[in-house]
Amino acid sequence: MKRLHVHVAVDDLAASIKFYSTMFAAEPTVTKDDYAKWMLDDPRVNFAISARGASAGLNHLGVQVESAEELAEMNARLQTLEGEVIEEMGTACCYAKSDKYWATDPTGIAWETYHTLDSVPVFGGQEASGCCVPEPTVAKVSNCIPVKAQPAAGGCC
Repeated sequence: MKRLHVHVAVDDLAASIKFYSTMFAAEPTVTKDDYAKWMLDDPRVNFAISARGASAGLNHLGVQVESAEELAEMNARLQTLEGEVIEEMGTACCYAKSDKYWATDPTGIAWETYHTLDSVPVFGGQEASGCCVPEPTVAKVSNCIPVKAQPAAGGCC
């Protein structure tokens, strides 16, 4: 079974952990000085946040699979799309060792499909930086935040 992956860059990790823990009614399953992750079953999502100097907002989206076979199936799908697919086998990123493929959607949002193999002690494996989203990086998602006073006939999302 696949699990949706969402990674958000944040400015204030502690405040964000408090917010998302309240929203999900669950504490993070992984907490580091610069990172937190919730592996939720309701909704079934791998939701991660990090405070590593990237612009705050959506970092990337992804699909986490449970087997090498599912990853191969996802790669076969990605290969039928127009655009580059970046392969990273045995890569260390986000405190995990994974096999993965990256693709960028038509609006510039990076999508990661991956199979986690193991955990690693630092965010980027042996390097403290060099992680995670390959160029081109994600486009900022904006102009779609509900506003309390927005008219009912407004055009958002």
